[in-house]
Amino acid sequence: MRFSRARESLVAYAFLFPSLVPLVVFTLYPLVSSGYLSLTGWNLLSPAKPFVGLYNYTRMASDPALLSVLGNTALYTAAVVSIGVAVGLGLALLLNRPLVLRPLWRGVFFLPTVVPLVVLSGLWLWIYDPGFGLMNYLLRTAGLPTSQWLHSPGSALWAIIVMMVWHTTGYNMVILLAGLQNVPEELYEAARIDGAGSYTVLTRITLPLLSPTLLFIVIVASIQAFRVFDPVWVMSLGTGGPANSTATLVFFLYRQAFMFFEAGYASAIAYLVVGIALLFTAVQLWMSKRWVTYE
Repeated sequence: MRFSRARESLVAYAFLFPSLVPLVVFTLYPLVSSGYLSLTGWNLLSPAKPFVGLYNYTRMASDPALLSVLGNTALYTAAVVSIGVAVGLGLALLLNRPLVLRPLWRGVFFLPTVVPLVVLSGLWLWIYDPGFGLMNYLLRTAGLPTSQWLHSPGSALWAIIVMMVWHTTGYNMVILLAGLQNVPEELYEAARIDGAGSYTVLTRITLPLLSPTLLFIVIVASIQAFRVFDPVWVMSLGTGGPANSTATLVFFLYRQAFMFFEAGYASAIAYLVVGIALLFTAVQLWMSKRWVTYE
């Protein structure tokens, strides 16, 4: 019996081995290596890795640039997740109805999601161009004042937020549509028989039964928004400007490592990113007990 179980375990591990190799090489090893580097003062231009202990972590607490970047990241994450999920939910509710050309509309709204983010960022870089961009052209045509968009510290981050909401809404819509189609039709029929209105059906049936899907969307969207890099790099032309107004945490990490060559400090920031993501996910799962319905 023991030999049989050992053989089954050996066979299982043999099948898992092809998946474990990339996990160890590309995830676990970089994670451990980054943890060690965060305790050093390694400069990428030098082979020496002097041990500095927790200096990089204490440095983060007093780094005004990092505090500013954390504020940008928090604003970006909160706006993209809340607006993207709300708009995605609205579209899902609308396209769950028997509309004319419904498959076409679903495809149209989902299309921005499948386009590479770098390509979209380049497209919106043209749209926001203050001289010949589409946005200012429409404003001039309507007789409204134009804006500098990506060239103004007050509007640059919000310009990126608008583009990312447009990019992520289609994905949120598709996932929420799948959740809506799992709601039993019998509940809607019973509600209609009892004379329930649309608002009551939405708040007492649809949203409670959709809450597990909403929880999934919020967690995934938050993690993706928190580690945003591509649109910041492309739309700020690699500067995080103007005046550091579009620099996010992952962009700041990249700049410390590959522009200023402070690999030790960048590794500590990487652990900060992972820690905040884990903490946020844990808090969301804990709070979900109050509003998520699994029945």
